[in-house]
Amino acid sequence: MTHRRISRKRGTMAGSAVIALVAAGVTFQSANASDDVPHFTVRTLTASAAGNLATTLDRSLGGDAAGAYYDADAKHLVVNVVDEAAAERVRQAGGKARIVQHTLAELTSARRTLATEAAIPGTSWAVDPVSNKIVVTADRTVDGAAWDKLDKVVDGLGSKAELNKTAGEFKPLIAGGDAIWGNGARCSLGFNVVKGGEPYFLTAGHCTESITSWSDAQGGTEIGANEGSSFPDNDYGLVKYTSDVPHPSEVDLYNGSTQPITKAGEATVGMPVTRSGSTTQVHDGEVTALDATVNYGNGDIVNGLIRTTVCAEPGDSGGSLFSGDTAIGLTSGGSGDCSAGGETFFQPVPEALAAFGAEIG
Repeated sequence: MTHRRISRKRGTMAGSAVIALVAAGVTFQSANASDDVPHFTVRTLTASAAGNLATTLDRSLGGDAAGAYYDADAKHLVVNVVDEAAAERVRQAGGKARIVQHTLAELTSARRTLATEAAIPGTSWAVDPVSNKIVVTADRTVDGAAWDKLDKVVDGLGSKAELNKTAGEFKPLIAGGDAIWGNGARCSLGFNVVKGGEPYFLTAGHCTESITSWSDAQGGTEIGANEGSSFPDNDYGLVKYTSDVPHPSEVDLYNGSTQPITKAGEATVGMPVTRSGSTTQVHDGEVTALDATVNYGNGDIVNGLIRTTVCAEPGDSGGSLFSGDTAIGLTSGGSGDCSAGGETFFQPVPEALAAFGAEIG
């Protein structure tokens, strides 16, 4: 290969913490003489900063929170709430409040209904904070009695859910970053990490589930062996380097340059992201949902995934999803391809790091 770089779920916060947020970043506009109520300016935020604020507000608001998303054009965090009191707290913290119909608890209950009554291969569902609904998607393999069953369950959820159909097929993408090979199959390396001072890398769990030894060329010398794997339910694997190959904390951009990775972070709906993988190289898109469930056609169910508009194809599995210098996800699977489009799901990196006791390094 040209490049030797082997690169890749919230409680009530004390009122003093909210005050600290206001002091740290909210600009107060002067009130009109006839208006004693202060007005708050919506903060301009990066996607990463918006994600941090979303996490803080989610903890503060508790049951009053109903999801959030990043408006990439305006660079604002939009927070869904169910009453005006909660909306005011969002405004005080610098977010843009939006009063919606369904609470997060109601949408979570709808998810449980889907899991128990409509766990059909070839389907996925996730909370869409923009529409304030559960978006259920069926791939081209879901038809006949299976489609009728799914349609009936979704219809029973009323305004809390909507059903869509995709022309593609949900499947793990085994066939960002550089290619890694094992047992005649190819995946992509996600991110180089450190555990106990030793070098490792992350990739997809459905890759490490079937392959135990890895090389950086087809039929090449081993560079790493599996240390841990979790699939299905999760989709992450950890590989320990067994040879002295370069392992910088960066992602191959396939144009002669790399993107340094300095940390891991949580995704936010609306966040612009980039994926690197050994089949289709580098593609951009945005996060459209969090905590997604996918029923892959082979019956494997994976939970807690990031849904995006980024395309991917077989062999891109395990590859890097990142935003700037922040590691976000590992390519799991999806539908479509990079010619026709589609949607791709990613395993969140922070969860994988926590499971293995590793860190970006």
